[in-house]
Amino acid sequence: MLPASQGSLLRWPLMLLPFALWGTAMAAMKPLLADGSPLLVASLRLLPAGLLLLLVARLVGRPQAVAAADWPWLLLFALIDGTVFQGLLARGLEQTGAGLGSVLIDSQPLLVALLARTLFGEAINPVGWLGLLIGLAGILCLGLPPELLRHWWLEGPSVIGSHAWSHGELWMLGAAAAMAVGTVLCRYATRSSDPLVVTGWHMVLGGIPLVVATVLTPMLADGAGASAGLLAFWPAWTGLQWGLMAYASLFGSALAYGLFFWFASRGDLTGFTALTFLTPVFALLCGMLLLDERLRPLQWLGAALALASVVLLNRRQQLWVGAAATASPATPAASPSEPPP
Repeated sequence: MLPASQGSLLRWPLMLLPFALWGTAMAAMKPLLADGSPLLVASLRLLPAGLLLLLVARLVGRPQAVAAADWPWLLLFALIDGTVFQGLLARGLEQTGAGLGSVLIDSQPLLVALLARTLFGEAINPVGWLGLLIGLAGILCLGLPPELLRHWWLEGPSVIGSHAWSHGELWMLGAAAAMAVGTVLCRYATRSSDPLVVTGWHMVLGGIPLVVATVLTPMLADGAGASAGLLAFWPAWTGLQWGLMAYASLFGSALAYGLFFWFASRGDLTGFTALTFLTPVFALLCGMLLLDERLRPLQWLGAALALASVVLLNRRQQLWVGAAATASPATPAASPSEPPP
């Protein structure tokens, strides 16, 4: 075992690592969607990563059995955070940039905070509520079509009707909601079972429906035979594209989700998941450097608001205690009585 001081020094880099990997994985996945379907990319990101986590858990001697009481929660965890989240993520990424897509996905700490308060009694003081409101403002700047924000009082219904489900932003917000629910479900699925093993199983079980859908979709859409479905599962990617897929699966999924759900299964859920807002920093950097993406000024404002909200959420306890101490200073000691004349 590492000494306590070294363990403390390693804790923060390991806590931050998933968010850096997610940001770069978003940029790696974007080019793959030109020649591969969203379902294919989602299934290849999830299933191999889950199998690798289960292998690593066995090699390092983690308890392999999943408690009987945890299985229902594990199945629900796999469906929502595995199948639904990854499917919506890949579908949304097809129509939005890696940087913007990551910012929208990383809105999920706002939902996690509300769920953690309701289910686990985690405190959200006024500073925390302020952080949530600022984050919500950031989401509105990032996720709603510019036409709606400019002319909401005139064109609100028509803009929503013409843009709903045609923009990757809305798919991304749906994915954020799925991951928020999945993050909370992780706590229930790991009550008596090892978090690493549960994470691996949830990725394997969540990836199976995506594989089936990848094979069946071309068959049902075109009335083709089974060979067409199998060919759809093996796209004509170059060696570089397969390398990007391997990175997104092994590092952006196996390592990132393994660490994320390990930390999410213990400690302050609201404070830890608020670190998710750091992911856009890496995603935007990769998107600008590698994919020549640019954000509009309104989106930059939304990103700034989202990042400000995570600072408030992470420091809500200290800031609130400091504000309370400033508002109610200690009563000064009474001066001694003057002697009688």
